Amino acid sequence: MTEMERFRQECKDAFTEDKLVFGEGPSHFPRLMLIGEAPGEQEALQGRPFVGKAGKNLDFFLEAVHVKREEIYITNVVKVRPTKLSAAGRIVNRPPDKEEKARFTPWLMREIVLVRPQAIVTLGNVALQAFVDDVIGNRHGRWSEANISSDDKNAFALPLFALYHPASVIYNRSLKTTYEADLQVLAETLPVKTNG
Repeated sequence: MTEMERFRQECKDAFTEDKLVFGEGPSHFPRLMLIGEAPGEQEALQGRPFVGKAGKNLDFFLEAVHVKREEIYITNVVKVRPTKLSAAGRIVNRPPDKEEKARFTPWLMREIVLVRPQAIVTLGNVALQAFVDDVIGNRHGRWSEANISSDDKNAFALPLFALYHPASVIYNRSLKTTYEADLQVLAETLPVKTNG
């Protein structure tokens, strides 16, 4: 059993009541780790991150920064789909709550320790706040530092680039220009590809 397989099994054992969606991509020193907030309906159905509508957003991101999907590791802070009942009685997505974030953030840290990406890109407030006590409006479009630690490993720092969540651009069209400018900055300042 690999370290990643062990990590996933331990996570499944800890969350037996939930259908988990784990990260995917190269699990050793990828160029980037892209971190979203939580799986949506399609992700939960397919058991993969960033598929369906989120996958189209991901394709736009990859094209804009000139990176291939197979070069990056993609995951979410929360590994289960947070849902609520809509006014029409349908089950719909909702942002993760404080308890869900608190339960899953230590698992995200363990995942990062295992994967050791060259850099992290966060999408939206939930992902950003796993690392810093701030909001995306203050951090978007620039590099800062993420301190990574888990119980059984020494702490280390990684470059972190914060982006608005692609879904926020759909709901707030005024963010589109900002988001595209931030992607341009990311494309121009990405860490050089190495073999780890």
